[in-house]
Amino acid sequence: LKTTLTQLIYNDERVKEHFQLRMWLCVSENFDEMKLTKETIESVASGFSSATTNMNLLQEDLSKRLQGKRFLLVLDDVWNEDPEKWDRYRRALVSGGKGSKIIITTRNKNVGILMGGTTPYHLKQLSNNDCWQLFKKHAFVDGDSSSHPELEMIGKDIVKKLKGR
Repeated sequence: LKTTLTQLIYNDERVKEHFQLRMWLCVSENFDEMKLTKETIESVASGFSSATTNMNLLQEDLSKRLQGKRFLLVLDDVWNEDPEKWDRYRRALVSGGKGSKIIITTRNKNVGILMGGTTPYHLKQLSNNDCWQLFKKHAFVDGDSSSHPELEMIGKDIVKKLKGR
């Protein structure tokens, strides 16, 4: 649900028009600031490839590419609770233009607090009905499950197992 909501924001036309650069990185459990810096550069500069293991050079490169540009960076599924790793990664991001934003999705409440910035927004579980409506919208061509009763039953079982998450 967190990722889906963030994708809706990321792909909104107004958001596309507002930001000069938009980057989406899947982070997961292994928060490797070197790898993340390289992936951030790759998402800004297509065809970028670097064998360097010098974090300072990579950050300098990223900083130059972001210099003065308003960007939206989504870090999806962050688990890292180490403030030093986060600080090392974000050093290069401060060169971005005024109004740049970073959205972080996480299952860990401590991560939201650690990252600083605005107060984290905690998503509540969806009701069974809302979850089913969302599922139908994405699973069936026109959101109508009535022409496929066997798939509707399977879909409702899936929704039940998701428990609104």
